[in-house]
Amino acid sequence: MSTELQDWGILAMSQRERDVLAILKAVVSGDRTVTEAAGLLKLSARQVRRLKGKLKTQGDSALVHGLRGQPSNRCLEAKLRTQVLAAYRQRYRDFGPTFACEKLAEEGLKVGVETLRRWLLAEGLWERQRRRDPHRSRRPRRACLGELVQMDASVHEWLEGRGETIVLITMIDDATSRVEAKFYRHGSVESHLDLLGIWLRKYGRPLAVYTDRHSIFEPHEKGRPLADPDAQTQFGRALGELAIELIRAHSPQAKGRVERSFGTAQDRWVKELRLAKVTTCEDANALLAKLLPDHNKRFAKPARQPNDAHRPLGRDHKLASILSIQSERVVSNDYVVRFANTFYQLLPPAYPGERGGRVVIEQRLDGTLHIRFGKRHLPYQEITVGGSLGGSAPNPRSLAHQRPMPVRRRRDGSRSRTPVPRACSRLPDARSHSCGALSFRRRGGR
Repeated sequence: MSTELQDWGILAMSQRERDVLAILKAVVSGDRTVTEAAGLLKLSARQVRRLKGKLKTQGDSALVHGLRGQPSNRCLEAKLRTQVLAAYRQRYRDFGPTFACEKLAEEGLKVGVETLRRWLLAEGLWERQRRRDPHRSRRPRRACLGELVQMDASVHEWLEGRGETIVLITMIDDATSRVEAKFYRHGSVESHLDLLGIWLRKYGRPLAVYTDRHSIFEPHEKGRPLADPDAQTQFGRALGELAIELIRAHSPQAKGRVERSFGTAQDRWVKELRLAKVTTCEDANALLAKLLPDHNKRFAKPARQPNDAHRPLGRDHKLASILSIQSERVVSNDYVVRFANTFYQLLPPAYPGERGGRVVIEQRLDGTLHIRFGKRHLPYQEITVGGSLGGSAPNPRSLAHQRPMPVRRRRDGSRSRTPVPRACSRLPDARSHSCGALSFRRRGGR
């Protein structure tokens, strides 16, 4: 086609080639510099000068590729095409391109699938197949135990109004449907961390945990996920320290295995709790400990592969520390840390960088509080109201109201009506008064 157009004096050019021609003509006429053209065409200045020279000597056709309208250097021989189409018409007329290529290769006629498809379409021997929407089915199970563990909580009338409200939190292995579950009074992050610790001590560390997008697993701000992709919740931080991948589902159907397990539990376990006349969370867990082995024996499936993907806990995996609620605080100059409106005095020895540094407050699941600096856990004591150790301290701003406000005295011994602030340097007992992290010192003399 290109040769015929050139015979008529018409040059076939692509849109890109026409754009390049317009810019180069501006360079030839002096309206643009070579540098400007190089920036517009995203070419080097040397390449622009080369094209400019070809345009002057050969005309507009210099910008057209030399193989335009010519057969490809990699095309197959016309004789092979004739043989392939003849064999297809004779023996493989109802074969698809892929299957036909396999049979043709057995005869020594080697040709690519897409090449054969184009030849058949050009000859009218094949029609494009309309692709329908794919049929959606359940995701296949993982290959072995510990590859993926789904986790979710079920808020349900487990005790049918007989006692307190409880929540069932469940972890189920995707490959085997093996279940580990426990009842809690609240579906909080502490409850999820507690069940995770039970799984870790029993089986080890799985490769991944599959959850929903609750605020326990995904950071939220006013009900919407945070824009920061690096933001983590306490549960996500714990999984990160254990080298466990956290996968968050976009729909309940995506974690259908744990959702279907709740359907079974809400049918069977509710009736079991009713027959046992359970009214408390402790009694429910005592009964659940008897029900879980039978449940796993009845409903668990063998994995496709006998291997176990769980990894053992290492020496550095201190579960009591990892599975805790952690907060950072700054150490004051007198080695005091304030947390939850309580002051804690850090005891010797003092480590380099501890004063003015950051420590991690660990609220552990057993109710204890630990303070960690780096990898070291520091000894501490609480500070009382009077500045001594051993008790909790209220807000220091309210300490001024614990004793009567001192007043000034005139030279004749009479009292002044204007009270003096407690930290005033004129008070005899205000020279050095310290309480917790605060220190009021004399700023001047009489």
